[in-house]
Amino acid sequence: MEVQLLRHATLLVSINGKKLLVDPMLGEAGVMPPIVNSPNSQRNPLVELTLQLDWQDIDGVLLTHTHRDHFDDAAAEQLPRNIEILCQPEDEEKLKKLGFLRIHPIMDEFFWEGITIHRTAGQHGTGEIATQMAPVSGYVLESKGEPSLYIAGDTIYFQEITKIINTYQPNIIVVNAGGARFNIGDPITMTAEDVAAVCQAASTSKIIAVHMEAINHCLVSRADLRNHLKEEGLMDHVLIPMDGETSIFL
Repeated sequence: MEVQLLRHATLLVSINGKKLLVDPMLGEAGVMPPIVNSPNSQRNPLVELTLQLDWQDIDGVLLTHTHRDHFDDAAAEQLPRNIEILCQPEDEEKLKKLGFLRIHPIMDEFFWEGITIHRTAGQHGTGEIATQMAPVSGYVLESKGEPSLYIAGDTIYFQEITKIINTYQPNIIVVNAGGARFNIGDPITMTAEDVAAVCQAASTSKIIAVHMEAINHCLVSRADLRNHLKEEGLMDHVLIPMDGETSIFL
């Protein structure tokens, strides 16, 4: 298995001989306005995409949700209309209206190209903000002869994460860090403390932390996260890839 971070939460996962594009944000740097009610006013994305995709090499797309930093206008325009898209049921109608023809909404479990995909819950913040940001999903991918992969999606650490880890015992966990937040309310993605909590709940898993330094309201940098994990003695559990970097798991 290979997991390549392209930028932010956009991943290219190679599993069971297939390439799955996760949460494509494909626009050029600065093409989107800043997330409003945020501590800074930089335009998004903050950095360029690291790889030009060849659609003939992509077998499918996996969407945790369709907020614009996970499925932007560029992705909506560039994705071939006949590409297979796996998504949460709540996003099916939006994708149909955009003209996509091969949409697979996942209620609980879906079998695709020799890969079993389990949909999992997420909590995109706390209180009223979490209600407004919902729904979001994560996914556990399992395939014979491959490590199991849990893509947590846009969620803070909450008790359900521990249940998911205990149920599926994933070998690899991708967490969306960055501590994204607005001017009011609590963070809506994982902080450094949340990533540490995942490490403690999944002591035998390798954690990949992404979702940093690409969107204006993500305030926890790679350096911030690395420093906190070192202080907690957890850095051996975690990979913090740079954009374009590929992690290989046997």
